[in-house]
Parts: sequence; structure tokens; C-alpha cells
Amino acid sequence: MDKKIKIGLIGLGTVGSGVFKTLKNFDNIEIVKIAVKNINKPRNIEGLDASLLTADPYEIVNNPEIDIIAELIGRLNPAFDLIAKAIENGKHIVTANKELLAKRGEELFRIAEKYNKVILYEAAIAGGIPIIMPIKTILAGNKINHIEAIVNGTTNYILTKMDVEGAQYSDVLKEAQKLGYAEADPTGDVEGFDAAYKIATLASITFNKRINIENVYREGITKIRAEDMKAANDLGYKIKLIASAYLNTNGQADVRVHPMLVSKKSTLAHIDYVTNAVSLSGYPVGSITLSGPGAGEFPTASSVVGDILAIAAELKISDYILPMMRCRHSENAVMTDISETTNKYYISINAKNNKGVIGKIGTICADNDISLASIVQRCVSDDNTADITVITELVQEKNMQNAIKLIEQDGNKVNSLIRVQVQK
Repeated sequence: MDKKIKIGLIGLGTVGSGVFKTLKNFDNIEIVKIAVKNINKPRNIEGLDASLLTADPYEIVNNPEIDIIAELIGRLNPAFDLIAKAIENGKHIVTANKELLAKRGEELFRIAEKYNKVILYEAAIAGGIPIIMPIKTILAGNKINHIEAIVNGTTNYILTKMDVEGAQYSDVLKEAQKLGYAEADPTGDVEGFDAAYKIATLASITFNKRINIENVYREGITKIRAEDMKAANDLGYKIKLIASAYLNTNGQADVRVHPMLVSKKSTLAHIDYVTNAVSLSGYPVGSITLSGPGAGEFPTASSVVGDILAIAAELKISDYILPMMRCRHSENAVMTDISETTNKYYISINAKNNKGVIGKIGTICADNDISLASIVQRCVSDDNTADITVITELVQEKNMQNAIKLIEQDGNKVNSLIRVQVQK
């Protein structure tokens, strides 16, 4: 019988439990040790031998028998130090840690190449959706220059419920927290951090240029209102939190995360609840979209186990395994600041219902080189204020922001400013 591949797991939470349960089905894999925070915590996991557990992750990192380590604890610390030491000790790495990759991935990939080890991270981008390996293998012959993605299930769930039920953000967030779709502290999701980490890493792979996470524009969903959802629907759109990356012909990268009015004709408009999707555009493939479960015990475990098995299959074949999956770029992308981008906008304005108010808004826009696709007064409230909805043509972000200041200085309130999807 062939020698079994020895695995160490760091973390036995939702994803770690799914990985353990899945790996039990493979005769060529042996889980040697599992690091957990609390060794005495009750765990309803069938077939789990308590002797496998340790509270010291370095017991795994320093174990000479272990071939592959799966890091499933998240965050920067102690994950970076554990992985770096494991690589130095001759271990290959599988991780689902999007924050680590976005912030310190460059360092880890350099260490991995120095010690001739690989780091695979399919689960770090879109849960159970295979995206990294297809980009590096099947799609390797393409020049992909545009990504639009929904990669955070929590925010997509909240926005879908707001859309379907006509509910306000705060009410849906509370419901999502009760159901376990949102954390007690949802900041990482609802403020766009999670999606930003993912799009930074995905763009780095796709564009073959390093994306500095500090230069990724990020805006969350906390300001989206039920009124915006209704207006978007009336205009032929859905509101989604979109992680996007665009590489222009000069090689500059525009990478960002923010709410967006997405045309109902777009595939992404119909990605609902906790489902994720990634749309890629390039030559010669054209446009493709991959969608599926973006989180959860078994969807994410599917990607982790796939990476483990990919490494395991190569260990006895080559001294330099999986060359196509290794980091091959060292150039830092020149990033486009959000103020220099060109976008279409949806604007919701609450204004005094005075004569000429629409004309004044139109004049401010014209003075800032903003052309309007439409401007509609939707209703007048009891306090004699009117809700005005504006859709612009393409305009520079800095001009739009200046116009917003002037509109508010004129005594109006800008309730919402949301960018509108533009086909590249």
C-alpha cells in the first residue's frame, strides 16, 4: 500500500470541521494532528479522536511527519508566523485566509519559493466556487482585463432581503444576525473589508500584477435604503455590493468594492441571498460567469480539500510541484485613484419643493461637466420636500463629488450616491 499523505489542520471551526469530515473519505490521506483554541470544547463531529487535538499549533508546524498543513483560523496573527515557519519546515500550505493573502501574501509567496513549497488558496476567494485554478490553468491563455464579482454572502443576503421585502438595512441586519448569516460584529462584511481582500487577491492573479490592498477603494452597504431599492427596481436595476477590477490599455488597475446599480439584464443582478458569483471578461474567451455557494462548512471545505488533493497527487511525482499554481509576478500594479475614475451615478436628493429646484440641480451638474440621463421628482412629503432621483451619464468621480457638495450647500440633502454599472 502507498504511504499515506500526512495532514495537519490548524483550526476546527465551521470550515475545519467540514474539511475533517470530507478528508475521512480518502484512504490516501491521514490527519495527524488538529490545532484548536479550546481542547476541552464539546464537538459533535463523528469519528473525531480527541487524541488528535492540540492547543499548540506549533506541534503541527514542527512535526516532521506532516506533508501539508491547512490553515483555517483566519486573520493575520498568528496565521502568518505559523505558515512562514511551516514552510521553512518543509510543509506545503493550503489556506482560506483572504486577509492574510491580501496584506502579506507577497511575503509568504517569496518564502514559499525560497523553500520550494506551494501555497494554494482556492477557498479564500469565493468559497466553493472554483476560480483560482481555472484562471491559472484552463484560462491561462486569456488576457482577462475585467472582473465583476459578488463575493460576500452576508451583504448579498442583506441586500436581497431588503429588495424582496422592502425592508430597511438595520432591520434586515438584525434578522441576518439571528439566523447566523451575519456576525455579532458585522463590520468586516458590511463595510466591504472581506470583499476588498478577495478582489485584491483575485486581481493580482488575473492581471499578473501585485495589487496593494491599501489602494483598493472600499465602500460598504450601511447607507443603502429601502427607498433606493425601490427606485433602482423602477429604473431597471438591482443594487448589489460589487467587487470589481479593471485593467486599462495602459496597464493601470482600477480595483474597488462598493454598492452598484446593476442592470436587470446582467447575470449578477440575479445572484441572490448567500450565493456568490465571479464574472470575467477578456480575450479570447469573451465573458464568463461562475456562481455557487460562497461560504459554509462543506462548500468551503470542497475547495480546501481540492487543494490538499492537488498537492498530494504531485508529491511523489516531482521535486517542483504545481508550477502553474505558483506566484509568477513581481510587478506592482499602478493603481487608479477613485477620484480619477469615470462612472455613471444614481443620486437621491431630498429638496424643498420650490420652483426651479430641479433647474438649480441641473445647473450645478452642468457647471461640473455632468450630463444627466434622467431627473425625476418622485413625490412630495408632508413637510413640502420633494424626493428627486437623478441618473447621470459618464462623469469623473471628482466632478461628481464637487457637485454633491454644491447641491447640499444649496440647502438640499443628498440621501444616496451609488455608482451605476457600465459595460466595459
